[in-house]
Amino acid sequence: MKRFDISSVVAAVREQIADGLRARVVGPNASQRTQEIMDAPGERWFAEDRPIRLVHGDASMFIGGLRALLLQSLHPLAMAGVANYSDYRQDPWGRLQRTADFLAATSFGPAAEAQRIVERVKAVHLKVNGVASDGRPYSATDPHLLKWVHIAEIDSFLCAYQKFSKAPLDQAGRDGYVFDTAFVARALGVIDPPETEAELRQMLRDYRPELKSTRESRDATKYLIFKPPLPAAARVGYSALVAATIATLPMWTRIPLRLPLLPITERIALRPLGSLMTKAIRWITTTPLDSPVEKPAP
Repeated sequence: MKRFDISSVVAAVREQIADGLRARVVGPNASQRTQEIMDAPGERWFAEDRPIRLVHGDASMFIGGLRALLLQSLHPLAMAGVANYSDYRQDPWGRLQRTADFLAATSFGPAAEAQRIVERVKAVHLKVNGVASDGRPYSATDPHLLKWVHIAEIDSFLCAYQKFSKAPLDQAGRDGYVFDTAFVARALGVIDPPETEAELRQMLRDYRPELKSTRESRDATKYLIFKPPLPAAARVGYSALVAATIATLPMWTRIPLRLPLLPITERIALRPLGSLMTKAIRWITTTPLDSPVEKPAP
């Protein structure tokens, strides 16, 4: 009689979930695209030990990415471009896949592939321009808006990594991450991006007077939090990610985003929930050959 091997069953289920997760985030050709980026020969923009690779390769990016979308939506001109040109309602996974592809290619891919992706994004930006609901013109090529999108992203990725990764960066590592991302930002057209964590914090403060709640930002928040394009079975895990994401947002964002402020609950329950979710994602997406495997907390 054939012996029942529970480890084989766990491995099979784990791989099935991982394949589904990769298909959602990377796309239907996830394995092929991963090989094109990770295994292709050629020099990279960043060495293997650079902080950008640590941060952008961690499971905490799921929370960081959602946080970035919510934070970015508070700039009326940046959000106008998303509302008028993005198909995030009809094809939200497509937008996520394009963002993930850009981050993977520029952080891990050969320099030629990284530059190709950057040029593709710049070409798309040329087509994104118009007039916001408050009457002001906007353009995705505006260096000021490009800088806002950049700092909102890297602040979110760094924040999530520091809270939920296995090995948070020290001050030199955090400065190194901001410095690394400045290289990519300049390639996209950002002028004078921050190069240290202190500069990042100051630039975020400088943008505060420009940020406010708009109908577009409120609609995007409702969609991301309450109406995700997911089957019912997947919404429990997504809701946990959303709760953890909200707990990482600065206090001053809660009123304009119409989000609750529950400091005790966030400290006691939501942030630990974020740690649990990132551990689970890290375990699911780590193959049995990788070492060591970190299993999710019970």
